[in-house]
Amino acid sequence: MDIKLDKKPWYIRRRSMLLWAVPLAVLLIYLLVGAFGPSKRGVSMRDIKISTVEFADFADYIDVEGVVLPIMTIKVNSKEAGTVARIVKDDGAMLNAGDTILVLENSALEREIQDMQDEWEKLKISNREKLVQMEKSSLNLQIEALNNTYELQRMEKQIAQERQEYEIGAKSAAQLQLTEDEYQYKAEKVRLQRETLKHDSIVTELQKELLINDLERERRRVENSNSRLDNLVVRAPIAGQLSSVGVVIGQQLSEGYGVAEMKVLTQYKISTSISEYYIDRVSLGLPATINYQNMNYPLKVSKVVPEIKDRTFKADLIFTDTMPDNLRVGKSYRLQIELGQPEKMLTVDRGDFIQETGGLWIYKLNESGTKATKVKIHIDRQNPSKVSIADGLREGDRVVVAGYADFKGVDELIIKN
Repeated sequence: MDIKLDKKPWYIRRRSMLLWAVPLAVLLIYLLVGAFGPSKRGVSMRDIKISTVEFADFADYIDVEGVVLPIMTIKVNSKEAGTVARIVKDDGAMLNAGDTILVLENSALEREIQDMQDEWEKLKISNREKLVQMEKSSLNLQIEALNNTYELQRMEKQIAQERQEYEIGAKSAAQLQLTEDEYQYKAEKVRLQRETLKHDSIVTELQKELLINDLERERRRVENSNSRLDNLVVRAPIAGQLSSVGVVIGQQLSEGYGVAEMKVLTQYKISTSISEYYIDRVSLGLPATINYQNMNYPLKVSKVVPEIKDRTFKADLIFTDTMPDNLRVGKSYRLQIELGQPEKMLTVDRGDFIQETGGLWIYKLNESGTKATKVKIHIDRQNPSKVSIADGLREGDRVVVAGYADFKGVDELIIKN
C-alpha cells in the first residue's frame, strides 16, 4: 500500500534557486546604488590635507620672485670723435667720479684747436693796435681843441685892447669889427670841437666795448676748444662699477658713441615680473617685504611698466630701510607685495582644490571627521597661502584642501585613519 507523502513548501523545494537568487539580488542592489547614488571612495588621512575655516585677518598680497639690480645704470658716451689710443679701466672696475676710462686721439681736432689759438693771439695783437690808434686819435683831438681854446682866450684879450684903442681913436670901427668876426668864428669852432670830442669819446668807448666783446667771445671759443681736447679723455661721470666696455684699441669712435655703462651700487632695486591679473592693483608706493634669514626688509614699489608681455608686466621696488648684508646684483629673492590693508574674512588654507575644482566646490567633513562630502563655495580673494570664502562655509568647518588629483567624479570621501 502506498504511503502518502506530505507536499514540501515551495521555498524548501526551490532552496537551491534561492541560494543563488539572494546574492544576485544583493549584487544588483549594490550596482543600482553605485549607478544612481552618490559615488564614494575611501581615502587615508595621509593622502589629504585638512584645514579649518577661520574668521581672521586676510592679507591681500602677491608672492613673486625679484632680481637685484643697481638702482641706476648710466651710459658712458664719447663726447668727441676719435681713435681709441689707450684703455685704462676694464669691466668690473670700481671707479670714482672723474676717473679715466679710456683716452682718444684726434689729430684733426688738435690742428683745429691750434689754428684757433693762433687766431686768438693775432686778434689780441690787432685789438691792441686798434686801441693804441684810438687813444692817439683822441689825444690829437684834445691837443687841437686845447690850442683853439688858447687862441680864443688870446683873441678875447685882443678885442678888449682894440676897443680901448677904438675909443681913443687909434683903431677904426672896421678894424674892430673884423677882429670881433674872427673871434666869433673861432668861438664857434671851439664849440664844435668840444661836441666832436664828446662824440669821439662816446664812439671810442663803444669801439673799445666791441673790441673787448670780440676778445671775450674769441677767448671763450679758445677755452671751449681746449675743453674739447679734454673731452678726448673719457671719464667716469659718477662713482660706481664699470661694465660693458665695448671698444678696442685702434677703434674709430664717432661723437656720442656708447663706450660703456656705470652701475650705481650705493643703492639697489628689485625688479620683478607680475601676472597681468594684478595690472590694475599694483601702483606706485605699495609696500612690500623680503624675508631673508628670519629678517624682514621693507620695500616699496617705485616703478610700474604698464606694457604687458608674455602675460606679465614689470615693476621695480626699492628698499625703504635696511638691506640684506650680502646683497649682490643678479641675486634672486622672494618678495610679498601688499595690495591692501588686512581685513577680517572667512579664510582657509590654499590647496590644489582651487585648480582641480575651479574653486567652485570643496569637500567638507562631518562632525566626526569620518566622511567628507561636496559643498558649493564661492571664493572672494586669494593670496599665496590663504583664500577668502564669500559663501558656502562657516567658521569652524573642516574641509579637505589638498589631494584632489585622484578624486575626479567622487562625491563623498570615506576617511580612514
